[in-house]
Amino acid sequence: MESGSVTTPFGRRSMTLGMLASQAAARKIEPGQSIDKWKLYRALCEARPLLGITDRALAILNALLSFYPKGELSEDNGLVVFPSNAQLSLRAHGMAEQTIRRHLATLIEAGLLIRKDSPNGKRYARKEQGGELREAFGFSLAPLLVRAEEIERLAAEVVAERLHLQRLRERLTLCRRDVAKLIEMALEEGAAGDWSAIHLHFRNVVEQLPRSPSAEQIATTLDEMEMLREEIVNQLEMQVKTHNQSGNAQQTERHIQNSNPQSITELEPAFERKQGETADDRSKGRVGPTEQIQKVERKSEPVSGANAAASANAALKSFPLGLVLQACPEITAYGPQGAIGTWRDLMAAAVVVRSMLGVSPSAYEQACEIMGAENAATVMACVLERAGHITSAGGYLRDLTRRAEKGEFAIGPMLMALARINSPVRGKAG
Repeated sequence: MESGSVTTPFGRRSMTLGMLASQAAARKIEPGQSIDKWKLYRALCEARPLLGITDRALAILNALLSFYPKGELSEDNGLVVFPSNAQLSLRAHGMAEQTIRRHLATLIEAGLLIRKDSPNGKRYARKEQGGELREAFGFSLAPLLVRAEEIERLAAEVVAERLHLQRLRERLTLCRRDVAKLIEMALEEGAAGDWSAIHLHFRNVVEQLPRSPSAEQIATTLDEMEMLREEIVNQLEMQVKTHNQSGNAQQTERHIQNSNPQSITELEPAFERKQGETADDRSKGRVGPTEQIQKVERKSEPVSGANAAASANAALKSFPLGLVLQACPEITAYGPQGAIGTWRDLMAAAVVVRSMLGVSPSAYEQACEIMGAENAATVMACVLERAGHITSAGGYLRDLTRRAEKGEFAIGPMLMALARINSPVRGKAG
């Protein structure tokens, strides 16, 4: 320090060993040592987490540095600045004086400033007759010059840690995307395996991460995710290899087509058309009030030849019931006795939802014929989940049915999107 001796605080402020240690260290400035003050300030901003200071304390330090007349800190130019609290407040964007005092105390406790109080506690400087400063009372910036190398080293550590964290996040994001796409592809292509359980495990791994994870937590999650990706890739590659060896792609495709063990019309009441009645009569309300609604059971008949091929081409791939219920939990309340345990329960619930959403029996029956009963019920469950965003459920279902008939619609993407939204472990960031 300029005086070469210990300085104690004015008034009721007490002296501490930390202050004494800071003053002792400040006397160890090497001859000719200097550093750009704004370069040092940027390093301070980077090293802030390791120095234990707040951003507002840094704002006060920025204001103090702005009162230093030179661009470089050096002992030859003096290291004491002496602005009043009112001046500091102006350069600290109007910060209250009480707040300024608190943050000044924080900077002193962190060993970044030394208080050099005058006999009356005021901040001022005495000048020689030639205008040169003889002695100044205020805040000494000497600790910044002494600790410049330490501050730059701490800043480099923070930057390196941030880059490491960023790379881990990037790797985790890529791996997470790979796993999600592979599971979606496996479900869409009808690959063998319990993909509903694999998807649930994937969501569990993702949801384990807190909102602001550390590098160690991200690394742990990344290891689990990479293992899961490797297992999925191995399982799919084995199936591709087996498929290529069999050399019978047509047969494989038929095996993964959706089955339709039960017709939805067993659960859905329909109008029995009277002899001579036309569809126009029915739509215009010409059916008399004495007409009765009768249950029509469709009997399964073998399909052969061109009809069988057309039916196979029109059918969509089915998905595990567990995945459907995970993606569309709202439909569970409409199942028999408020629960769904089988596909038949889901189809029964879909009939109730169909009526509730105003979808006509003919629209739903056509969807069952084109998509298959299980997939039609799955689509109805998805429509229920998105009911608030769909203007006309009946029109929406007819449009999906037309697209499915042309081979332009797949249930997988819609189902997976809802599964991500309605994950049972949702609530933490992933």
